[in-house]
Amino acid sequence: MKKMRWVMVLLCFLAIAISYVDRANLAVAAPDIQRDLGIGPTQMGLLLSGFFWTYAFMQMPAGWLVDKLGSRVALPLAVGWWSVATALSAAVSSVAAMFGCRLLLGIGEAGAYPSCSKIVAQWFRPEQRAFATSIFDSGARVGSALSIPLVALIVSTLGWRAAFLLTALLGVVWVLGWFVLYRNPEDAPGNDLPVAPALSAQDAQRITWGSLFRHRTLWGMMLGFFCFNLANYFFITWFPAYLIQAHGFSLKDLGTLGMIPALTAIPAGWLGGYVSDSLYRRGWSLTAARKTCMVGGMLMSSVIMVSAFTTNIYLLIGCLALSYGSLAFTGASIWSLPGDVAPTPGHVASIGGIQNFASNLAGIVITTFTGFMLQLTHGSFAVPLMLAGGACVLGAFSYLFVVGTLEPFPLPGAKAGKAAVAEGKTA
Repeated sequence: MKKMRWVMVLLCFLAIAISYVDRANLAVAAPDIQRDLGIGPTQMGLLLSGFFWTYAFMQMPAGWLVDKLGSRVALPLAVGWWSVATALSAAVSSVAAMFGCRLLLGIGEAGAYPSCSKIVAQWFRPEQRAFATSIFDSGARVGSALSIPLVALIVSTLGWRAAFLLTALLGVVWVLGWFVLYRNPEDAPGNDLPVAPALSAQDAQRITWGSLFRHRTLWGMMLGFFCFNLANYFFITWFPAYLIQAHGFSLKDLGTLGMIPALTAIPAGWLGGYVSDSLYRRGWSLTAARKTCMVGGMLMSSVIMVSAFTTNIYLLIGCLALSYGSLAFTGASIWSLPGDVAPTPGHVASIGGIQNFASNLAGIVITTFTGFMLQLTHGSFAVPLMLAGGACVLGAFSYLFVVGTLEPFPLPGAKAGKAAVAEGKTA
């Protein structure tokens, strides 16, 4: 059981890493694609946002589907779908066709995080989940870090179309490995997980999506994660172009100095998961352990604003590394929340999809807004960076004051405990 649970986390880590390579390859190849297709920054901003439209709006359906099908089927289905969309991107010759491929990519990748969150909730106890979550969530930083030198190398040698084809093959290999290695937790020897109490058919019917939205905590999770991703998705989308256009980085510079923020974020995410679980094991309440990490990390990540006011490369990279690392530190606790508050194991992916829907609206905002501001200000990234930093502060306040006590949501119509009443939940 102990060995197999880490195999599951490793597979989730690889899936998330591949997903981020496939979503970030457009950003790394953006200068070459702009020249080849003859498009400007506003159109590129539109292309970068295309992924987020379907990725955001498919989160809730994807979460529901994951809970219905189970992660064993849902996750490889998602990886296979987005790998095909990535491969199709290599054949486009117009902005409309590329936009369509990015829409397809978003549909496929919508199932990734809800599936991984459900797998962790199935295989790990609450005091283990944040660190396990930090492992698979670090795939986002690994994928972002690898995408810069990997895609830059392929683009510079074989062209941007080859970059899409070769990165699509990673997903195909992963799907084959998944069906060879995957096991259900109940089939693993030495299963030490607590058995969730069975619900009556009547109680199960009372837990609808509408009933989940009655809890203030869920709205706080949605707002906090939206603010988180206003900063996080700047790193995933416009960050390479920012270094090239605003600070004169070459593709070689992107593969060295440009990797430092993403490389810093990898151990920072693991540290965030370890600290969150460690505080809980040492007697802190689950609420205090998770909130300490989320609020502190969000406040620290607001340092991204400093990068708008410096031309010193080392100070710039230092601020960006601290900001991205702090976001990763926060992310481990954020993705533990669905398992912490789900009323039943069958609602973990649904809640994960709901909070991820809200968070990825930020992807649409930051990509299109940045492109618009670049056009309006003739290439200045100052306003988008200030927006990202301010959102980090707002997100910290949401997790501190809007998110309440972290415990499973009570059944609709059931009497909430004192903690639930103090939180402001309604039944």
